[in-house]
Amino acid sequence: MHKPDQTPNQAQPAYVFVSGGVISGIGKGVCAASLALLLKKRGFHVSSIKCENYLNVDSGTINPIEHGDPFLCDDGLEADMDLGTYERFLGDEMGHANFTTMGQIYKTVIDRERSMGYDGEDVEAIPHVSDEIIRRIKEAGVNKDIVIVELGGTAGEYQNMLYYEACRIMKVTMPRKVINVHVSYLPLPHHLGEPKTKPTQMSVTTLMSMGIHPEFLVLRGEVGLDQRRRYILGLRTSIPGENVMVAPDVETIYEVPLLFAQQEFDTKILQQLDLPLHTQDLTDWQALVDNIKSKKEKEITIAVAGKYLSKNKGDFELVDVYNSLIESIKHASWNTKVQIKIKFVSTLEIEEKGAEPLLNDVDAIIVPIGWGKRGAEGKIQAIQYAREHKVPYLGLCYGMQLASIEFARNVVGLKDADTEENAPHTQHKIIHSIPFNPKYQTIKGEGTSMRLGAFDCVLKEGTLAHHIYEKHHAWKKNAEGVLQNGLISERHRHRYEFNNEYRKILEAKGFVISGTSPDDFFVEIIELPKSMHPYFIATQPHPEYKSQPLKPHPLFIELVNAAVDFKERK
Repeated sequence: MHKPDQTPNQAQPAYVFVSGGVISGIGKGVCAASLALLLKKRGFHVSSIKCENYLNVDSGTINPIEHGDPFLCDDGLEADMDLGTYERFLGDEMGHANFTTMGQIYKTVIDRERSMGYDGEDVEAIPHVSDEIIRRIKEAGVNKDIVIVELGGTAGEYQNMLYYEACRIMKVTMPRKVINVHVSYLPLPHHLGEPKTKPTQMSVTTLMSMGIHPEFLVLRGEVGLDQRRRYILGLRTSIPGENVMVAPDVETIYEVPLLFAQQEFDTKILQQLDLPLHTQDLTDWQALVDNIKSKKEKEITIAVAGKYLSKNKGDFELVDVYNSLIESIKHASWNTKVQIKIKFVSTLEIEEKGAEPLLNDVDAIIVPIGWGKRGAEGKIQAIQYAREHKVPYLGLCYGMQLASIEFARNVVGLKDADTEENAPHTQHKIIHSIPFNPKYQTIKGEGTSMRLGAFDCVLKEGTLAHHIYEKHHAWKKNAEGVLQNGLISERHRHRYEFNNEYRKILEAKGFVISGTSPDDFFVEIIELPKSMHPYFIATQPHPEYKSQPLKPHPLFIELVNAAVDFKERK
């Protein structure tokens, strides 16, 4: 029988499984990240891993409307949004070791069977699939003290039962090293006027039917639960009342770690695991929350012009499709102490009504990630509006490619300029495909290659891009930790590239290529000179995936500053 690989020559880490009950989207990721932060602040080396149910090998092929914005990691992983939450709370880079899907697991087991890795055994869900799950969880714990394991989905779904079986096996084979935290929904029916615990009781019953008894409950809902009701709920679920935590709605998710600390959640977990209770300093996190909740003196409006907004109306619908972008804007807001209203504008609507009526009240425009022809012309119109009306502009990935096309069409005069993706037979392919090169690209599927993960970029002195990164000391560090002036590293997730045949043609009309790959093959950052526009910059990589609440990305900070200046001038 194939056995899970053993953790190499180290003390066995402890494992905290976080599951969810009653409804999806309950906040397991925030709960898991908050616990990880508190334990890290206690001096422990903490790792996190998200176990997803779907059969996709990663999140990159899923329509963001279906499952939210995939989070891009330095190592090229396209993962669930929760990995972004982990990075933003912990300040640590996530990667392939921190994410698994049922698709990955089945594929590994089947590939191993095809290579005679099981010596002719009949391969079964248990133990072979559960063994592979355990192997991956243990791999996430190499050289760590504690691993937070978030189980995707909701307890009782057939898709995730093998994850729960792996948890049960680990709990039996490693007593006192594995505990369970169950996050459940606490509804407050307004016609009754009191929170109801029956759904949680049923969810815990489901867990217990799988051989798992949680040590802790976290109750999510509009309000908390008083001590007496927590005690009664504990009796009915065989969980001590003091281990029933409350997590009512708060103003910001970054308040949750402080809420847990007040309830001594991390202290109780360490006691349960027989781990030492080191001192903890949450001063920086408290200051962050105070800053978030403080009154801002200035206010601006930033438009996000995207195509994934066309099915719903309103400023705050479908925000998960641009989750990392929205978080990055918030980080910049808190850093600059400027209140930001985000106005989501469908680029399909721009194509119908024009840019003027939809963008004339904004102080900055962002065109974010996107794929394909749908809504692309609306994005180009938004970019043209930003350029001609001197509205501060930030383009991200597709927003950089389409900014190059807009300039080629409307400034250079190449009226049929386009991207090969949308117009394969156009004469002027400003953005085109390149032959596959394993140095740069990853094969995603048959006939599809992408540039994924972190790549270096050299910035041209005297440009806006160079000024921004220099101002914020955001250069890449070498192996000794020394900043390398002019060199940055950003994350990429795209398929098509700027066509180098058009560099000089566009530059002759004022177009500025301010960032390129170290070998000068890839155009990474473009901008307009101050003489043409006060703040117009676009990046092929994705700075939104590296922004953190305690370390906002410079490009978003400076976009906010430029928007404030624009509003004051206007």
